[in-house]
Amino acid sequence: MSRDRGGGYGEAVAKALPDAVQVADRWHLMENASAAFLDAVRKSMRAIRSAIGTPTITPELLTSAEKLRYESYLRWEDTNAAIAKLARDGLSIKQIVRRLGHSRNLVRQTLRGGRTDMFHTRQRSLDAYYLFLEGQWSGGCRNGAELWRRLQAQGFGGSLRAVGEWATRRRRSEAVSQQQLQRIPSARTIAHLMTTKRNCMTKADAVTIAAIEAGVPSLVEARALVDHFHDMIRKKDEAKLDVWIANAKTSLVSSLATGVLKDRAAVRAAITQPWSNGQVEAQITKLKLVKRQMYGRAKLDLLEARLLGTA
Repeated sequence: MSRDRGGGYGEAVAKALPDAVQVADRWHLMENASAAFLDAVRKSMRAIRSAIGTPTITPELLTSAEKLRYESYLRWEDTNAAIAKLARDGLSIKQIVRRLGHSRNLVRQTLRGGRTDMFHTRQRSLDAYYLFLEGQWSGGCRNGAELWRRLQAQGFGGSLRAVGEWATRRRRSEAVSQQQLQRIPSARTIAHLMTTKRNCMTKADAVTIAAIEAGVPSLVEARALVDHFHDMIRKKDEAKLDVWIANAKTSLVSSLATGVLKDRAAVRAAITQPWSNGQVEAQITKLKLVKRQMYGRAKLDLLEARLLGTA
């Protein structure tokens, strides 16, 4: 029985077909490993900021939207510090919830290190055009609308507001060191870059990743473990599974190791057996695609008609 990684699926199969061999789906195993590495990066964002050497944020250089996010970040930092202090004093999660009035989920997430990537910058539409913008700015063009029109001629598809905010920030920074404009990539971007070959990166990205690798060696270890896990699944090398679990249990991807250990029989079967639920996933993808094409009109009778009509 090939199935998803959810615990409920395994319990249902065990009750309905106790003699069946359960096989964890290989695609979901690969996706679980990638998600575990992204989670490891999120938990390491404070160390990443220190490794990159990000300067102190200057509020005067922030736009209105960024100031709101920064103020929210400061409040969250105070909340994290208060929760951490009570935890060090020996209080349980329930006692911290009663003392501070926060939700149980927020307190648990904070203690597990899941709220460290709170003030991150989004992937911006202007990233590919910074050199062009700097050239135009140095050439004397300081008007946001004119910069936007020139960017459109270069293939830029973003909004006038994005360019206007860049021009405002650039104007405010005239008397400030260029280092103050440095941005920390989001955790998702860092995870993507750390799993990308160096010859496929820009020089700036390669320098950033090199600084992270030198300053946060635990992330390098986590990436190697995820790579080994992917390689083990692809090559069906079942003999390395127990060694991998032992190594991963003390790393940043320990949650993945714990999940694999609990579901070891199904994971081992995924490596050794030829079965997977790829066909099922394909049908689910087809169903979701047809449903989303109907823009909210996806009643069951119409959805059935569309599916039968495309079969």
